[in-house]
Amino acid sequence: MDEKQLTKPHIMLEIRLPQIETDGDSRQAYDALYTEGDISQRESFYLWLRDLLALKPGERYLDVSCGRALLPRLAQAQGAQAHGLDLSYAALRAGRAQGEGNLVTGNAQELPYASASFDVVSNIGSLEHYVDVDTAVREMTRVLKLGGRAYVLVPNTFSLTTNIWSAMRQGRTSIDSQPIQRYAARQEWQALIEAYGLRVTKTYKYEREWPRTRADRRYYLTHPKDMARLLLQPLVPLNLAFCFLFVARKVTP
Repeated sequence: MDEKQLTKPHIMLEIRLPQIETDGDSRQAYDALYTEGDISQRESFYLWLRDLLALKPGERYLDVSCGRALLPRLAQAQGAQAHGLDLSYAALRAGRAQGEGNLVTGNAQELPYASASFDVVSNIGSLEHYVDVDTAVREMTRVLKLGGRAYVLVPNTFSLTTNIWSAMRQGRTSIDSQPIQRYAARQEWQALIEAYGLRVTKTYKYEREWPRTRADRRYYLTHPKDMARLLLQPLVPLNLAFCFLFVARKVTP
């Protein structure tokens, strides 16, 4: 098997609930998740992302699958023209209740925005959950301006602290609460991201974010496993990271 075959975008491990076949099925599942609880991350996670986005005042920014719109809210506070889109009605109700206004209920595979209308687009921990990942990447690229920046966070098949550790201890793959879960290795994700006009310029590894709030510091003090992952992060090789955060530029119209 040659190198090109090894890096095809469709080489992924997929875990899907039997009843999830359409985007409508996914919407119902996410509405239930956001109604019954919250799948958002800790505040420090969004503060870390905000700093990496480095948005300038006036830049048009779109967070695809924004959940409760925590990133758009932080971006708006920096002076960006922030927008958020999510499939879940329940998630966006929570976002609007916090005062974020530029929120749209919609499908990441059919973005309701004009081509080349955003300076920055992000997709954080969501691409792996779509029915059609290729169409979602193509749409994200379409709405981005030439030279614009894309930020995509996705999980690694060969995560040392998640899948490898879970396989070693339990003989199984790590499964989260979402209806569709996919894993791929770093080069496989990069091939997918670059298939439709983006070019990856930097890749960050992600295990856990350093706490920036008092509440998050308390969290780590009471969750030793997460504290261990945080402290081990500098020692984990890039290709064995829990997740990859790809930074890319749009290079073709």
